[in-house]
Amino acid sequence: MKQQQLQLSLVATLLSSSVLSSMAPVLALPPPQDQPEEVLRTEIILEARSPIDGEPMTAAEYAELQAQLEAEARQVGVVPPRFREIVTLLRIRKVLRTILPFLP
Repeated sequence: MKQQQLQLSLVATLLSSSVLSSMAPVLALPPPQDQPEEVLRTEIILEARSPIDGEPMTAAEYAELQAQLEAEARQVGVVPPRFREIVTLLRIRKVLRTILPFLP
Protein backbone atom coordinates (compact mmCIF):
# COMPACT_ATOMS: atom_id res chain seq x y z
CA MET A 1 0.00 0.00 0.00
CA LYS A 2 2.73 2.45 0.98
CA GLN A 3 4.77 1.45 -2.04
CA GLN A 4 1.84 2.27 -4.34
CA GLN A 5 1.44 5.67 -2.68
CA LEU A 6 5.15 6.29 -3.10
CA GLN A 7 4.95 5.36 -6.78
CA LEU A 8 1.90 7.58 -7.29
CA SER A 9 3.57 10.52 -5.60
CA LEU A 10 6.68 10.00 -7.73
CA VAL A 11 4.60 9.92 -10.92
CA ALA A 12 2.68 13.03 -9.83
CA THR A 13 5.93 14.85 -9.10
CA LEU A 14 7.38 13.93 -12.48
CA LEU A 15 4.23 14.98 -14.30
CA SER A 16 3.96 18.29 -12.49
CA SER A 17 7.63 19.10 -13.07
CA SER A 18 7.32 18.31 -16.79
CA VAL A 19 4.20 20.47 -17.08
CA LEU A 20 5.89 23.36 -15.24
CA SER A 21 9.04 23.09 -17.33
CA SER A 22 7.04 23.18 -20.55
CA MET A 23 5.41 26.43 -19.39
CA ALA A 24 8.75 28.18 -18.78
CA PRO A 25 9.72 30.88 -21.31
CA VAL A 26 12.20 29.94 -24.01
CA LEU A 27 15.56 31.62 -23.46
CA ALA A 28 17.60 29.73 -26.07
CA LEU A 29 17.53 32.44 -28.74
CA PRO A 30 20.17 35.18 -28.73
CA PRO A 31 19.15 38.81 -28.40
CA PRO A 32 18.04 40.36 -31.72
CA GLN A 33 20.87 42.94 -31.73
CA ASP A 34 23.57 40.20 -31.83
CA GLN A 35 25.01 39.57 -35.28
CA PRO A 36 25.22 35.91 -36.33
CA GLU A 37 28.69 34.39 -36.58
CA GLU A 38 28.15 33.71 -40.29
CA VAL A 39 27.77 37.44 -40.91
CA LEU A 40 30.83 38.28 -38.83
CA ARG A 41 32.93 35.77 -40.78
CA THR A 42 32.18 37.51 -44.08
CA GLU A 43 33.32 40.93 -42.87
CA ILE A 44 36.59 42.14 -44.35
CA ILE A 45 38.98 43.36 -41.69
CA LEU A 46 40.78 46.51 -42.86
CA GLU A 47 42.73 47.35 -39.71
CA ALA A 48 45.09 45.11 -37.78
CA ARG A 49 47.54 45.17 -34.91
CA SER A 50 51.09 43.98 -35.01
CA PRO A 51 51.59 40.65 -33.22
CA ILE A 52 55.01 41.87 -32.14
CA ASP A 53 54.31 45.20 -30.42
CA GLY A 54 50.54 45.75 -30.82
CA GLU A 55 50.89 48.84 -32.99
CA PRO A 56 48.05 49.56 -35.46
CA MET A 57 48.89 48.72 -39.08
CA THR A 58 47.16 48.37 -42.44
CA ALA A 59 46.10 45.03 -43.86
CA ALA A 60 48.93 45.14 -46.43
CA GLU A 61 51.54 45.77 -43.74
CA TYR A 62 50.07 42.98 -41.64
CA ALA A 63 50.21 40.52 -44.57
CA GLU A 64 53.82 41.51 -45.25
CA LEU A 65 54.77 41.02 -41.60
CA GLN A 66 53.05 37.62 -41.52
CA ALA A 67 54.99 36.56 -44.62
CA GLN A 68 58.25 37.65 -43.00
CA LEU A 69 57.48 35.77 -39.79
CA GLU A 70 56.56 32.61 -41.71
CA ALA A 71 59.77 32.83 -43.77
CA GLU A 72 61.84 33.15 -40.60
CA ALA A 73 60.03 30.20 -39.04
CA ARG A 74 60.75 28.03 -42.09
CA GLN A 75 64.50 28.56 -41.83
CA VAL A 76 65.91 25.34 -40.45
CA GLY A 77 69.09 25.52 -38.42
CA VAL A 78 71.84 22.96 -38.78
CA VAL A 79 72.17 20.64 -35.81
CA PRO A 80 75.74 19.73 -34.89
CA PRO A 81 76.63 16.05 -35.45
CA ARG A 82 77.41 15.54 -31.76
CA PHE A 83 73.85 16.55 -30.78
CA ARG A 84 72.38 14.22 -33.40
CA GLU A 85 74.45 11.38 -31.94
CA ILE A 86 73.25 12.16 -28.40
CA VAL A 87 69.61 12.26 -29.49
CA THR A 88 70.00 8.95 -31.33
CA LEU A 89 71.58 7.33 -28.26
CA LEU A 90 68.78 8.65 -26.04
CA ARG A 91 66.17 7.19 -28.39
CA ILE A 92 67.93 3.81 -28.36
CA ARG A 93 68.11 3.96 -24.57
CA LYS A 94 64.39 4.70 -24.35
CA VAL A 95 63.55 1.68 -26.53
CA LEU A 96 65.84 -0.56 -24.49
CA ARG A 97 64.30 0.61 -21.22
CA THR A 98 60.80 -0.28 -22.46
CA ILE A 99 61.98 -3.77 -23.40
CA LEU A 100 64.29 -4.30 -20.42
CA PRO A 101 62.98 -2.09 -17.57
CA PHE A 102 65.48 -3.40 -14.98
CA LEU A 103 68.46 -1.77 -16.79
CA PRO A 104 69.64 1.55 -15.33
